[in-house]
Amino acid sequence: MSTAAEIREMFGRVAPRYDQLNHLLSLQIDRFWRWRTARILRPILKPDSIVLDLACGTGDLIAALEAAAPARYFAADFCFPMLVRTRQKSAVPLIEADGLGLPLRDNTLDCITIGFGFRNFVNYPAALTELLRVLKPGGTLAILEFTQPPSSLVRTFMAFWNRYVLDPLGRLISGQGDAYTYLPESVARFPAAPRLKDMMLEQGFKTVDYRYFDLGIVALHLGRKAT
Repeated sequence: MSTAAEIREMFGRVAPRYDQLNHLLSLQIDRFWRWRTARILRPILKPDSIVLDLACGTGDLIAALEAAAPARYFAADFCFPMLVRTRQKSAVPLIEADGLGLPLRDNTLDCITIGFGFRNFVNYPAALTELLRVLKPGGTLAILEFTQPPSSLVRTFMAFWNRYVLDPLGRLISGQGDAYTYLPESVARFPAAPRLKDMMLEQGFKTVDYRYFDLGIVALHLGRKAT
């Protein structure tokens, strides 16, 4: 599964049970990852900050951000059924848009957040270039994403979890086998945290830092556009 159309169609099929499965298969830890991200971003979010939650999925991250700090939020996703779910959690403006071609002028946003959606873009460098374009000088990109844990022991455990728990249980509950095969495959293909940092710098971000959550299962990257 490599085209945007195929990925969009798959997420549309799993949207009705997406939250239920995410929370079940992560043992509810995904809620904490989003909460922690929102708290980390809170110092840079001001009431007049224009903030886009891109690849918003069913709206869990935008809801966490709204609870953490007042700002001028809106959300976007390229899969309409996901936006329908987001509307059940938040009243922010919503747009159906692909992160590789946002319908926004240059230098528009103070902050862009992406929670577990960046790895679904079909071209990472092109996506980073587009996100840099729409950020204001000094603006921040925050990418919360699954990554390759630095510990070989944790990597081995995650491989076991994905093969013997996530895949079969996801298939059973969702009835969509390809979606829960796609998840571990997409994580395995995704650049490790140090490489993603380098990619962000190569595409023009001035400073990039990242931190691991929970033994390196996920990482939060923060990149800043030059002033």
